[in-house]
Amino acid sequence: MRLAPLALLLLALPACSSASDLTEHRKRRAELAKAVPDGVVVLFARGGGEGRGRYFQEPNFAYLTGWRRPGAVLLLAPDREILFLPLRDERTETYEGPMLAPEDPKAREITGFDQVMPVTHLERELRLALERYPRIYTLASRPEAEKLRTLAPLRQTSDVRPAIAKLRARKSQQELEQIRRSIAVTIEAHRAAWKRLEPGLYEHQIAATLMGVFLERGCEDAAYPPIVASGPNALILHYEENVRRMEAGELLLVDAGATCNGYAADLTRTVPVSGRFTPRQRELYEAVLGALKAVIAAIRPGVLLGSRTDNVGLQKIARDYLDAHGKDAQGRPLGARFVHGIGHRVGLDVHDVYQETLNLPLEAGDVVAIEPGVYLKEEGIGIRIEDMVLVTEQGAVLLSEALPREVADIERELGRVRSAGKP
Repeated sequence: MRLAPLALLLLALPACSSASDLTEHRKRRAELAKAVPDGVVVLFARGGGEGRGRYFQEPNFAYLTGWRRPGAVLLLAPDREILFLPLRDERTETYEGPMLAPEDPKAREITGFDQVMPVTHLERELRLALERYPRIYTLASRPEAEKLRTLAPLRQTSDVRPAIAKLRARKSQQELEQIRRSIAVTIEAHRAAWKRLEPGLYEHQIAATLMGVFLERGCEDAAYPPIVASGPNALILHYEENVRRMEAGELLLVDAGATCNGYAADLTRTVPVSGRFTPRQRELYEAVLGALKAVIAAIRPGVLLGSRTDNVGLQKIARDYLDAHGKDAQGRPLGARFVHGIGHRVGLDVHDVYQETLNLPLEAGDVVAIEPGVYLKEEGIGIRIEDMVLVTEQGAVLLSEALPREVADIERELGRVRSAGKP
């Protein structure tokens, strides 16, 4: 059967919206327009050469449009919204695949926008919009912000990021479905890594197993470079080299999550390479696990996450628990060995709208990762346990409960794997 040109284009183009349908993106734009009624929002998609090797859309642009291709621009006003698309270019299409022409009669249907124009019309439409609204809202940290100031030097340019962050923090049901899928794939990857785990393997072999599951299950990438830290490498919070040979008797800290349909997962487990915790390892692990449970039990709307520097809210609960339930080799409370933040929101970014919402109380609909840990350099031990939870009016719902975290469950799982592997 011969496909019409439009059908071929639809097959070749990435889906405009895979995280939610076009109606939800339209609803998000309407909510943002209400939040900034005195101005015009202008957001730019990432260019084709930005970021990691594979193209990933700027997350705020993705959240509002669902459009995954480079070079687009969004103009949003209380009474109007326009998606500007780059003109089709034969050379670009040779390297990057078919482009949707702004004048295509199906462009509105494909994008979910009533108005789709060439990007060359942006200046004209911005001037028209500024006749009705006095202010420009954009992402102040993006390089295009300066171009907008040049186009309208007498208009005040404000950062739209805080307004978008408030919307992004509360996850819709469609977003939660995507996050749950990313978590499910991540759990499968962790368990696959446990099946392979044994002394003598290298960290990068475990990382390869994680990545293999992510891609095999149709996710686009890891949400961040997998941390596979054996022995003393677990003392390095963002260890990424993954080059060390794992030894019997050590712990292995695996901090890894998938990105599926644009939404991230973030889970950490610390497990014994030989299959069983030593008494000291178990003592420290139980202290961290207890802190995790205490924090999750305290989660509800209105509570602050807190941070390493301010030690309030959930941060203080974790530190106080560690102080009361364990000591380092010198007999000092463990709280001082918890050297990072207790958690962060997760969504389109693994640290979702982090700076904008760090000091805001939790709300129903937030998805957060909780990750207490202790790091004892003199003992060569680093332990972190991280789960993802949904904040509801009644408290926290544990989204990652399918990945074992109790000592007995981990040892049982690792023992079952080793028994199954014997001839």
